[in-house]
Amino acid sequence: MEKEQQLSLPLEDIAGKWCIQYSNFPMWLKGDKKHPAFTYELALRKGVPGLKDTVSYLKSDKVRYIKGFDTALNKANTRFEWRGKGILFLLSSRWEIRYMAEDWALIYFEKTLFTPKGYDVISRKEHLSDTIHKGIQARLAAMGIAGLKNITIV
Repeated sequence: MEKEQQLSLPLEDIAGKWCIQYSNFPMWLKGDKKHPAFTYELALRKGVPGLKDTVSYLKSDKVRYIKGFDTALNKANTRFEWRGKGILFLLSSRWEIRYMAEDWALIYFEKTLFTPKGYDVISRKEHLSDTIHKGIQARLAAMGIAGLKNITIV
């Protein structure tokens, strides 16, 4: 079930938990945050369908959360604007799904005032087979994307 080129997804295909496998995002590369994941839930914000977005990770043996809401910027549900919740409401960022396979997806984040542009490879499962890891690496190479680190290696 690989979706490329004219990628178009129902929000239901994005909903659920996704574990970050590879990244070039400094927050994940520092090494003090383990098991980062995104959890997306179908929700409405001001009557507009979107995704309630919860980022979770383990830091100093305690689970931490960053919460927000993703609003689709296109009908294909591949480009989103994230807006933080609570004090983070002042922050926003744009991201998009660049590739989606059955087991994993590649997401791209635009640069913000506080973060560089970059990529995350996310998967439904926390632990992937060597075959899937090799497939991810081959696809990234074919797309000309280099420099992502496997952050699941402790």
